[in-house]
Amino acid sequence: MSFFSGGVLIVALLASTLVQAQPMIPAAPQLSATAWILIDANSGKVITEHNADKRIPPASLTKMMTSYLLEYELKQGNVSLEDKVRVSIKAWRMPGSRMFIREGTYVSISDLLRGVIIQSGNDASVAVAEHLAGSEESFADMMNQHARALGMKNTQFRNSTGLPEDDHYSSARDLALLSQVKIQDYPDHYAIYSEKEFTYNNITQSNRNRLLWRDETVDGLKTGHTDAAGYCLAASAEDKGMRLISVVMGARSEEGRAQESQKLLTYGFRYFETTRLYEQYQVLNKVKLWKGVEDTLQLGVTEDLYATLPRGHVDKLNADMQINPNIQAPIRAGDQLGRLVVRLGDDIITQKPLVALDNIDKAGFFKSLWHSLVMFFINLFS
Repeated sequence: MSFFSGGVLIVALLASTLVQAQPMIPAAPQLSATAWILIDANSGKVITEHNADKRIPPASLTKMMTSYLLEYELKQGNVSLEDKVRVSIKAWRMPGSRMFIREGTYVSISDLLRGVIIQSGNDASVAVAEHLAGSEESFADMMNQHARALGMKNTQFRNSTGLPEDDHYSSARDLALLSQVKIQDYPDHYAIYSEKEFTYNNITQSNRNRLLWRDETVDGLKTGHTDAAGYCLAASAEDKGMRLISVVMGARSEEGRAQESQKLLTYGFRYFETTRLYEQYQVLNKVKLWKGVEDTLQLGVTEDLYATLPRGHVDKLNADMQINPNIQAPIRAGDQLGRLVVRLGDDIITQKPLVALDNIDKAGFFKSLWHSLVMFFINLFS
């Protein structure tokens, strides 16, 4: 009886120790805002969200797409930072936040990019739109085409500025996706989002993103405000190699959008971690190749593969490779030949195509014939 009681006591102590060792993840913060989302920039994992697909006027968060199109055109080589843009009467007369460019003058693309990003200039946005597309209306069509190509499913733009207009809307999820693409595809231009002020025409204006002054991990992105949209903020921060993106829409004040965004970022960094599981083009498996000049084929993934999990769960992941049987040459690098599935328990955390990493030509007649015979008998008796 005493041994049994001691055994029960030992088991109870072990159970208590195991419970204490498990990381405790509290519920995500609830914000004073209309909609919000928090994602990891590398894995794309949604850590928390609320009304993330709700169509909401995006105010000046619209300008993230305006600057994205300019960054896209710069990367394509269609414009350069040194190009000069003539300011139209329409651009000069734009109401609201302005860069204070003057009608009839010429402004460099480099200055306009900062005027859009840092000063949130409506005049700068229209000048960019007219330079790239001829008119703001045509530019809005370009914005929508790019939004569709990026997978922004709840977005429609009517102008380059975010000033109120019927059927001009976006969502927290779509704007987080746009932020993610900007950070990954245009890192040099993304650095502008961390600049705290910009001076043009002897007028210095500060970046309206208050988190740039309060949190050294924050380095972007964009603020917005109209009566219809409320106060909005898309923010990004990086800490110890982990980058998060938050979007808060419909906060009650300028201070409120900063505080609510800070809550999301703090929660994400404190209770989650992101790990790179596999590198781009890393060899993950070697498989039998039939009828090829080589007898084996290397498989991998075409991009770095990340997983975002509650802290303390990374070592519990399991990876499963589902590979097509009887792979035959010819093979071209990039051919999809299977799937890599990463699970935590029964939950799929992420999955990516397994692709060929090499080009392998078809073998000669006699080797191909011999492999055909071998494959026939293998299939016959399997």
